[in-house]
Amino acid sequence: MNRLPLLLATLPSLAASAQQRPNVLIIIADDLGYGDVSAYGSPTIQTPNIDRLAHGGVCLTNGHASSATSTPSRYSLLTGIYPWRRKTNILQGDAPLIIGQQQFTLARMFQQAGYRTGAIGKWHLGIGQGHVDWNHTIKPGPNEIGFDYSCILPATVDRVPCVYVEDGNVLGLDPADPIEVSYQKNFEGQPTALTNPELMTKVTWSHGHNNTVINGIPRIGFMRGGKAALWSDEDMADFLLGKVRDFIDRQPSDQPFFLYYGLHEPHVPRIPHPRFQGSTTMGPRGDVIMEADWCVGQVISKLEEKGLLENTIVIFTSDNGPVLDDGYNDQAAELIGQHDMNGGYRGGKYSLFEAGTRVPFFVYWKGHIRPITSDALVAQQDLLASFAHMLRQPVPEGLDSENHLGAFLGKTRKGRQGMVIEAVGRLGYRTRDYALLPAYKGAKRNITGNEMGIVDTLSLFHLPTDRHQEQNIIGKHKRLARQMQQALDRERNK
Repeated sequence: MNRLPLLLATLPSLAASAQQRPNVLIIIADDLGYGDVSAYGSPTIQTPNIDRLAHGGVCLTNGHASSATSTPSRYSLLTGIYPWRRKTNILQGDAPLIIGQQQFTLARMFQQAGYRTGAIGKWHLGIGQGHVDWNHTIKPGPNEIGFDYSCILPATVDRVPCVYVEDGNVLGLDPADPIEVSYQKNFEGQPTALTNPELMTKVTWSHGHNNTVINGIPRIGFMRGGKAALWSDEDMADFLLGKVRDFIDRQPSDQPFFLYYGLHEPHVPRIPHPRFQGSTTMGPRGDVIMEADWCVGQVISKLEEKGLLENTIVIFTSDNGPVLDDGYNDQAAELIGQHDMNGGYRGGKYSLFEAGTRVPFFVYWKGHIRPITSDALVAQQDLLASFAHMLRQPVPEGLDSENHLGAFLGKTRKGRQGMVIEAVGRLGYRTRDYALLPAYKGAKRNITGNEMGIVDTLSLFHLPTDRHQEQNIIGKHKRLARQMQQALDRERNK
């Protein structure tokens, strides 16, 4: 595709939108489940600020991440390409940038449309070219793939290095105390959670998180130095929110902005600010969801304060499905049976079942979108082609992104005909109502706290009547299953 066709006859208001060039804000949570927001009916955790977006805009009930894990789904959102085409995996904290410097990205599309672009918060797409020297400017990073400004967590909150990187430089670094990072072996004389368990003053590890202890929390990977630059987990939400506010405050009045805001909640370790501790009956996981909801409300308030809310499209979503015990003893596993983080669907993070990729997905544009609940099948990678359509921007051939601007803005309930879903290298296929999954073997209930189940053969599920994917109906719908398998094979072979 060289230039996306403009459907002005059927979507007349979208032409006006393109002329206005609205600001675009994508807020993406980390490991937030479909059932973790009260807009979808959760009775156990209340998320009024997120609900404001859902109830005041398009509440998508069939919106998906392209993958059930973080790095792959974020790659797809920013590039419009299925992550399995590039064999993306969950990255370590010192992994090189997996998006090519010449690659077309969502941020580049906005730049070519005249927008100022920013990335703040969780990144997890790699940085540098391998063997990162954290004590000098690190390239490539977000700034080399379309972002004018960036202030990021290099990977995840549970991985070293536990520092913020702003426009390629570690914030607050003392040159006399250089940072060293390794994912292969520890530095001589450095304590770990195994050798010095007394250092774990905030939370202990349950699996895999027993290396360097920072801020009383055991992490994945080894780190030495950089003491002045280390983040405070309790203050992370406030710090990143401050950067978002500053970005909005610095925005020229005659230029629109695109901002990618990566919340770190409710990913482990779940260490909320003291004012949110005990704010729910769901333990630290519930408390950090409340903290994330507060952050959303604060950003909306900043847009209102600046008089920008009516000219800003706000998208809220999550990078993949939910998880309970993901490496720390934080009482999350005890929530089983008390809180349905999956919203009635099966699976969760790491899983090809529905709760792995079906995520919260809301589009809000005050005064421009009529509130609607829509079951249109859409995917995060479709944001690229959809905004390119709105802004009359060309995109390269061969992307997996489709233009569904009408569905995102509530003009139509028609979305995708189908899409590939992925989880830890396994592929399935979704249509609006059906899921085709390969033979899928796993524990009845694994460390995530999600029911993963065992599927011994190729399976077809009708989701409207079988939300928990227990009835394999492939025997009654062989033709449909064959068509879906053929569609999956076509995508694989492109």
